[in-house]
Amino acid sequence: KENSNGKTGVVWVRTTGTNQRGEEVLSYVRWVMVRKGNEAAPAPAPLIPDLPAAVAAEDLAVPESLNLAAYDEIAAGSAHFWDDYAVGEKIDHVDGMTLEEAEHMLATRLYQNTAKVHFDLHAQKGGRFGKRLIYGGHIISLARGLSYNGLANAFHVAAINGGRHVAPSFAGDTVYAWSEVLDKAALPGRDDVGALRLRLVAAKDHPCADFPLTDGDGKDHPAVVLDVDIWALIPRRT
Repeated sequence: KENSNGKTGVVWVRTTGTNQRGEEVLSYVRWVMVRKGNEAAPAPAPLIPDLPAAVAAEDLAVPESLNLAAYDEIAAGSAHFWDDYAVGEKIDHVDGMTLEEAEHMLATRLYQNTAKVHFDLHAQKGGRFGKRLIYGGHIISLARGLSYNGLANAFHVAAINGGRHVAPSFAGDTVYAWSEVLDKAALPGRDDVGALRLRLVAAKDHPCADFPLTDGDGKDHPAVVLDVDIWALIPRRT
């Protein structure tokens, strides 16, 4: 689908990962913005895939060998289980983390991202932002880490339903996060673990006690940099 500027477009890409036995362990669809090879070329008819809004709770993969009957909440650092959360509840994760160039570049290499926009300051001085851009995957990782304060027992991301990198981030920005419980689901055949559907929002240079998301006109709040929808597994009281 061509973007309104006529210079770029969006491509939907499905990626599937398998293990050494050829078993599917991961499958996801994402959209990627790419430049047109010929800006003067007419755009093809848009072809947008029909995708579900969220992964169904009954389709979440839970390892058969996982047994949480003896889960140690003291060792985990939190007494809050699946039963303690309510749909509509909002959680301010309180803590902030300031982005640093060196830490970001090391992490981004580990993510196997080599895009020069994240590494080459000399080249980026003449670019759109005039400096290196923080990789969006790093922001997701930081927001997920910050969510420990309030969701310490949500130990496993079982699915990502969707999300957006709302705005760019740069070294020197401080990231804060908050979550909203969108849904909760019991899992078939399991009474030791359940699933929480969470909206995880990250903001820069803006503590999240006021749960920033949109402004008075319904547009994205100027501090918000990430808005992602996930299913997370969490122990149940047995």
